[in-house]
Amino acid sequence: MNITIINGPNLNLLGIREPGIYGSKGFDSYLEELRNRYPQVDIAYFQSNHEGDIIDKLHEVGFGATD
Repeated sequence: MNITIINGPNLNLLGIREPGIYGSKGFDSYLEELRNRYPQVDIAYFQSNHEGDIIDKLHEVGFGATD
């Protein structure tokens, strides 16, 4: 199974920006936890602060199931 996680603007600041509200862990930590918990799943990750890049990635990976 393949899963692509696509995060948008400011998610690159997770763990840095207002840790009292959003926590002190960056998304890389969560991604590592997911990959360790589900080793049978290929988890790809993309983050951009630019909406056009996000749309391009959505078109690249498609909208349907990959398996």
